Amino acid sequence: MAPDAVTLGSAAARTRGFSEAGLSIVVPLFNEATSLATLHARIVKVARALKAERGLATEVVYVDDGSRDTTLAAARALPADNLDIQIISLSRNFGKEAALLAGLDHARLGAVLFMDGDGQHPPILLEKLVTHWLDDGYDVVYTAKAHRGNEPWLRRAGVKVFYTLINWGARQKIPPDAGDFRLLSPRAAAALKQLPERNRFFKGLASWIGFRQIRVDYEPAERIHGRTSWNLYSLIGLSIEGLTSFSVAPLRLASLLGLLLAGAAFIFGVQILIETFVFGESVPGYPSVVVGLMVLGGVQLIMIGIMGEYIGKILSELKARPVYFVAEHTLKTAETAGASGEAPARSAAE
Repeated sequence: MAPDAVTLGSAAARTRGFSEAGLSIVVPLFNEATSLATLHARIVKVARALKAERGLATEVVYVDDGSRDTTLAAARALPADNLDIQIISLSRNFGKEAALLAGLDHARLGAVLFMDGDGQHPPILLEKLVTHWLDDGYDVVYTAKAHRGNEPWLRRAGVKVFYTLINWGARQKIPPDAGDFRLLSPRAAAALKQLPERNRFFKGLASWIGFRQIRVDYEPAERIHGRTSWNLYSLIGLSIEGLTSFSVAPLRLASLLGLLLAGAAFIFGVQILIETFVFGESVPGYPSVVVGLMVLGGVQLIMIGIMGEYIGKILSELKARPVYFVAEHTLKTAETAGASGEAPARSAAE
């Protein structure tokens, strides 16, 4: 069987329709072998409650983003006796944004809920998100950390600067502290799938599509096992990716900086003229020239770097490469779990 557009993560795949029968829970995984069984048990418990109280069908879509441990084997071993399980193994590590898109592309039910695989997004909160969707009529129910008091001050300051920059001059603001843990109604999920860009910033795109949105504050739970793989370098990279993919604020900031330097140079030039022709004072030449050239050269390099980031994004979009490739796709259904345990695996190589 030839790989279809869904497998390759193309724009055509993201226009596929949804059945509005239930809820698909998308969980990107990267080296979560030791915590996956515990997380799955928590999700199953919530899925049972949603089925009993609302008759809401639920599936979970695990996306293994090129894990280096036994995450894929742990996912294969999960029982499907209470809800359907999709296991998508990407051909390599494409990053969290690509994993989220892969889960969105393969979600089979109506609404789509995204949550992390480390256990810090409490599954017990799912019922509240579903209530806002079904009872209150919201299309996007996003969560945000109630506070960041337990985080280092440098990270808190960085987050504040990031949201200030990305929302500077933007028509559609991204809610501060909002994370990837959110629920999209069927029409919101379908709208998100129609966006064709390959350099994706999920938080920004989910905000940009509009519809009725509501914020739910929560306290992140402790990680089930291990430590986060996000370090300072990767967080800075993610911030740059988000800014250049979703905002032109860095370009505007570069232009503003250029205007400020031009104004400062004009004032300095007027001062030199006054000191020379009015007061007859000689202005030190060599030091002032060297300092001026160093400042100007540094600013120019910064501006070139900013423009280079945007040019790189344009090149990436023009290449139109798929966002991800699927190496293996397994579907386990609750109906067949008692007999064979899983449906035949499908992969991009078939």
